[in-house]
Parts: sequence; C-alpha cells; structure tokens
Amino acid sequence: MTSFVELWTYLSATPLFGLTVTVAVYCAAHAAYVQVNQAPWANPVMWTVVALAALLTLSGTPYPAYFSGAQFIHFLLGPAVVALAWPLWQRRAALRRHAGPLLWAALAGGAVACASAVVLGWALGLPREVLMSLAPKSVTAPVAMGIAEAIDGIPALAAVFAVLTGMIGALSGRYLFDALRIPSMAARGFALGTASHGIGAARAMQVHPDAGAYAGLALGLQAVMAAVLIPFILRWL
Repeated sequence: MTSFVELWTYLSATPLFGLTVTVAVYCAAHAAYVQVNQAPWANPVMWTVVALAALLTLSGTPYPAYFSGAQFIHFLLGPAVVALAWPLWQRRAALRRHAGPLLWAALAGGAVACASAVVLGWALGLPREVLMSLAPKSVTAPVAMGIAEAIDGIPALAAVFAVLTGMIGALSGRYLFDALRIPSMAARGFALGTASHGIGAARAMQVHPDAGAYAGLALGLQAVMAAVLIPFILRWL
C-alpha cells in the first residue's frame, strides 16, 4: 500500500499522470467492453470519461495538471482522423457513383441536427448564447468549439454538447437502426457519423468496416459544411 501511495504521489506531480491514467482507464474500460460482447451501453469512451472525471474530482487533481500529460493523446487525434481517409480510398469507386446523394444526405442530416436542437432550446426558453452553443452539437468537438465562438456561443459548452451528442448516438444507434429495420451497414454508418461525429464513427468502425468508412465520410462532410454554413445562416437570420 505504501508503494502504491508513493507511485500515485510521483505520477500526480508529473506530466506522466495524465497519460498513464488515461491509457490505464481506457484499457480497463475496453477490456470490460469486449467481455460484454461490445454492448453499446458499455462504450469504453463513455466509461473512460466518467471514470476520469470521478478520479480527478476525488483526488482533487486540477484539470491543467491532468491535461499536461493527456495532451500527448490529444495530439494523436489529428493522425487518427486523417487515418479515416484510408477506408474511404478503398471505396472510392462507390463514393464517386453516389457522390450526389451522399452530399444531399449530409446536408439534410446536418440541417436537421442543427435546427432541431436550436428550435427545441428556443421553445424551452434557453438563453441565446446557449442556443448558439447547441447549434453545432453534431459536429466534432474541436470544430464545434470554433463554430460556437464565431456565432457568439460558449466554446466550452459547445464541446460538452458535442461529446454528449456523440455518446448518445453511440449508445442508442444500434437499437434505433434495428427498430427502423435498416439493414445497410453503409447507411447506418453514414447516419451515425452525421449525427454523432467522431464518437459515433469510432463505434461504427468497431461494428463493421463499411459502417466505419461511411461514418468517417459523414464526419468529415459535417465538419466542412457546418463550419461554412452555420455561421453564415445564423448571422443572416
């Protein structure tokens, strides 16, 4: 026990803490996820976030101290997103054939995701800055933060809404698709990437290669379209 306390004291005082605890917690969450046959409710990203938040709160560790080590993992998000292009390259012939419908589907899905959140928030009487933070909820968090800042929203709140949206999609997607009797893995993946960005795409990648590829495509399309259209449309309105 003494050795454990000494190890904890050492790690918590160095940048190694954020990196070590993130990797350890995620590995444990992923092992449990595999044990329950990858059930959606056991999503390792969700439980890693919950466990890390509880750990930081209980230990009194400031977030900047944690992130000084976790930033190394954060840096890898860039290469991970770029790697999503490989399965798309493998399916380039199919993408060319269906380019038009895919673009229209992405535009319609993004418009519904944005408009439904803003209209519902407005009906509930939420303040304007919260509505502007809700607008990019279905866009990957870094892009959502930039969009929120451009339209006078709250970037930190936009990131929270984006993460929550991604987790809800990853948890409920399979059940919803089964209820709607959607057999196509490509359609499932595209819908999940459109509504739930990176977290949804990660879940789709675990389920089926086609689902993962089309989820990655939808993720990229939403990021580009939202960054261009949401600030323009909301400022015009």
